[in-house]
Amino acid sequence: MISEHDIQNAGILIVDDQQSNVLLLGEMLRDAGYTCITATIDPHAVCELHRQNRYDLILLDLQMPDRDGFQVMEDLKAIETDGYLPVLVITAQPSHKLRALAAGAKDFVSKPFNLVEVRTRIHNLLEVRLLYRELEHYNKQLEQTVQERTVELRESEARFRRLTELSSDWYWEQDERGHFTKMFGPVFEMLGIRFDEALDNIWDDRDIGWNETERDILKANLAGRRPFLDFVYSRTNPDGLQQYFMVSGEPMFDLSGRFAGYRGIGKDVTETMRAKEANN
Repeated sequence: MISEHDIQNAGILIVDDQQSNVLLLGEMLRDAGYTCITATIDPHAVCELHRQNRYDLILLDLQMPDRDGFQVMEDLKAIETDGYLPVLVITAQPSHKLRALAAGAKDFVSKPFNLVEVRTRIHNLLEVRLLYRELEHYNKQLEQTVQERTVELRESEARFRRLTELSSDWYWEQDERGHFTKMFGPVFEMLGIRFDEALDNIWDDRDIGWNETERDILKANLAGRRPFLDFVYSRTNPDGLQQYFMVSGEPMFDLSGRFAGYRGIGKDVTETMRAKEANN
């Protein structure tokens, strides 16, 4: 929210080659409560003054010898790279008004001055300018916040992967169609999973030897979008040895509640299961 105090403390530059006009405008602004007023009768000094002070509004006379207001506005564009020229032009030529607006000026006042009109236009332009700057500042803060959150998410994902590696052999994700989309860990070697670059998909290359009853239960859990914990299933390898795997998974949903797939962890528990079988 822009307050009246903010507006009256905004930086204003008066540019006019007529000292009488500079004095008149300066006195009018001070009477209206404005406190940060600078003035120059030299159009060549405008850009450097603005570069150093970044005025919120420049009251710019168009008719000046050697360098007119249109040339000054062109020079200001090199400083205001975002395209916003905080310029209120002052002109006695009605034909210059549209040209000035087309050149980037935000408004104009006519000579001789109507002081009530001048004060009103200056107040309105300053309010818009300060709102524009506030929005610009907010956008920069938002961009910085997004960058910080992105870093935090990456760090969080890295921690999550590390914890997954410590607690299991692999992490996996499937899309809503049941296709594997992510695999972390030595799952390729353990399960015979391959990544097809041509199809951009992860798929199971060794479908022979699985215990079909256990696989059907696992598939039913996935099809029913039910979470499952420490589900053990097995297969018989080509060498005749039994291999056991334990998997846990949970369904994923997007913000609208639409099913988006599964994610989970898994590990090879062959040694544990063989030890149990030996004890039994």
